[in-house]
Amino acid sequence: MQRSVIRGRRLPMILLLFVLAGCKTEIVPEAFYPRSAHEAYAHSLEQANLHLTALGRDWIEAGQQALEDAVDVSLPFEEAFYWDSRMAEAGAYRFFVKRGVRVEVEISVQSADSMLIFADLFRETDDTLTQRIHVATADEEGHRLEFEPRRDSYYALRLQPELLRGGRFVVIIREIPSIGFPVKGKSSRAIASFFGDPRDGGTRDHHGVDIFAPRHTPVLAPSHASVTRVGEGDIGGRYVWLYDSKRSMHMYFAHLETQEVVQGDQVLAGQVIGTVGNTGNARTTAPHLHFGIYSRGPIDPYHFIAETDTVPNRISGDTLWLGKMVRTKQWVAVKNSPARNSTSLDTLIRDSMVKVVALTGKQYRVELPNGSSGYIAEKQVELSVDTLRQEVNSAPMP
Repeated sequence: MQRSVIRGRRLPMILLLFVLAGCKTEIVPEAFYPRSAHEAYAHSLEQANLHLTALGRDWIEAGQQALEDAVDVSLPFEEAFYWDSRMAEAGAYRFFVKRGVRVEVEISVQSADSMLIFADLFRETDDTLTQRIHVATADEEGHRLEFEPRRDSYYALRLQPELLRGGRFVVIIREIPSIGFPVKGKSSRAIASFFGDPRDGGTRDHHGVDIFAPRHTPVLAPSHASVTRVGEGDIGGRYVWLYDSKRSMHMYFAHLETQEVVQGDQVLAGQVIGTVGNTGNARTTAPHLHFGIYSRGPIDPYHFIAETDTVPNRISGDTLWLGKMVRTKQWVAVKNSPARNSTSLDTLIRDSMVKVVALTGKQYRVELPNGSSGYIAEKQVELSVDTLRQEVNSAPMP
């Protein structure tokens, strides 16, 4: 796959030499430049005419359909799932992310065989006709991906193995604050005034959060940044401005007791830039830090610094059931998602047979007889007697 990409990159130079030598313009196919490893692999199937085979065609269609059928999940999220190597399979998860957090994706391959697994992230547009823009690909070695959204958006993560590869896998998606908390030893519980709260009798809005702490508590740089201004004013009292070039945003620290940096300094994340006070128009209130973020106007800093739940619900089901047939013990409602606000897709009567394809929390994702899939509670099913009999018969003789 890498060799074909290299040849594609050399093609424009070769064509230029031919044009200069022959003084004429040739009509040639446009060079192919893949935007992702998944697209490069699909192109390699076409080059080998495997896209004309049933399995190759199914692989391409599975990747496209996975995005259309993406499962809505809430973060943090963990799911163990199974892919049959004899089938062309793919899956996708859809989740909402607020600006200010960093999303981390980890995929572990629990298979003895080495394989390529393609993990691609797409952002949904706000158009009437939803479109998806490819924004990132997980590295092929560690199967990790992380990103920070520039605005509140829905994202879809698509996972797909190469042809004729399968096994058991685990995906974990979590979100954490993108920058550090600006007051040493404190957390979001110390925030007592929030973005948008009324000020001056409702004549203006609060453009930041107020973090209360004892006087002289160190104020920390939340990220690597440059000091753009250090001064004192009637409203903000002693203040410091930092600029985070990675995120293209300005950070404002006001009501400081002391300032420990000067304009032009380069600071590292966690470095002391001042101490908590109540200077400026905060003289009648308890010491606190006013922290604001500006990027083409003020934006809510809360999600940039507030701690998040990073531990997904523990998978309680038996991963050995992955790929196995199970039987419903009662009437079962099949849900479209493991989230609390899921809706019912179908209803299964008692003794219905379904295949377990994934586990998350206390739920199984099962494949229905019509080929669709949905979520049911693990306590509602049991291993099929036929499955148990097959396992016993396939066990090696002593």
